[in-house]
Amino acid sequence: MENFSLILAIVVVTALAFDFTNGFHDTANAMATTISTGALKPKVAVAMSAVLNLVGAFLSVEVANTISKGLVDETGIRPEVIFAALVGAILWNLLTWLVGLPSSSSHALMGGLIGATIASAGMGAVHGDVLVTKVLLPAVAAPIVAGVAAMLATRLSYTLGRKADGKAADKGYRAGQIASAGLVSLAHGTNDAQKTMGIITLALVAGGAVAPDSDPPTWVILSAGLAIALGTYLGGWRIIRTMGKGLTDLQPQQGFAAQTSAATVILASSHLGFSLSTTHSVSGAVMGAGLGRKGGVVRWSTATRMFVAWGLTLPAAALVGALAESVTGLGDWGTAVVAVFLIASSAAIWKISRREVVDASNVNETEEPAGVITTAIAMVAPPPTGTPAADVTTDLTATIPAPPASAAPPAPAAPPAAAV
Repeated sequence: MENFSLILAIVVVTALAFDFTNGFHDTANAMATTISTGALKPKVAVAMSAVLNLVGAFLSVEVANTISKGLVDETGIRPEVIFAALVGAILWNLLTWLVGLPSSSSHALMGGLIGATIASAGMGAVHGDVLVTKVLLPAVAAPIVAGVAAMLATRLSYTLGRKADGKAADKGYRAGQIASAGLVSLAHGTNDAQKTMGIITLALVAGGAVAPDSDPPTWVILSAGLAIALGTYLGGWRIIRTMGKGLTDLQPQQGFAAQTSAATVILASSHLGFSLSTTHSVSGAVMGAGLGRKGGVVRWSTATRMFVAWGLTLPAAALVGALAESVTGLGDWGTAVVAVFLIASSAAIWKISRREVVDASNVNETEEPAGVITTAIAMVAPPPTGTPAADVTTDLTATIPAPPASAAPPAPAAPPAAAV
């Protein structure tokens, strides 16, 4: 551990802070469907996910090597560049968590790293072939593959279980959900925890603490696994609500199909060294499962906001990373300014989040507003049979003015008196 300077220590701590935000940001990937269908209690689900994330961190280093050795040129990269990259990634994670959008922590990290590297060493320091083949193409393919697989698996589940006892089938699928959720958590540890391992290893190489082309040291693997496990245990309840209830309403069969499909895609990508977004995979699988059930729907207003966040993640994090690098390049005082800005911004986001608390007690409540089309259909559709007239006309009578007094119909004439 020679040459372990103060700036290098700051980078390692900041990387672990990013890993922590990655954990609570991505808890929804593993446990949102399990929580929304009632297969597991919220706190039990996040505890299980935390343990399996830690275990998964020790299973592979392929993704870590993609980031530390493949995405950018190790030579000429200073620890300050990596610090700037982490600033961009952390702030994007916190902003999307605040609004409850399941965006990609992986792309936030890589976007920050690309932006800071370009600001420091130019475009030539970014390996474009690795960026395209191991980052961008998987980002597009993963949600499509997971979504189609989940849709087909959902239809197959309902077809095979058509004659099964409803309660027994639901119980079996809930048990399957627990197993598949554990598999997603394990896969998340093998993929996302490694990204932080890769970024710390890159910082150690840049700071001269380890030799170039080194695999992550054991202490890096352990610390990254613990950080992401702790973040997972705290639970990103806002994003869990969006993923479990905001995109679609899932039944146990759909939850099992979605999680199994997503886990398969994530584990395959980890084996191949693709720096895949687990968020993209799980979100695609959830939408596919929603479409796979007859009568199932996807709330496209929520999905559209999510797609916009996905498209903005890389460039937004890259922009912040580049700006942070331009300030850290001014010297130690510039690095201090960026550090203060990161801490202050994080504290401000946290304070804003306290205005409307989402936690384990209300995570399954959803307040998704009706879209324009839904509202228009509701206005012109006839009321369902048996709807009380008072309920149907409540809104109308509030807007129709009473007729003027002069227009009131005359009172009926009194009946003639009986003849005496």
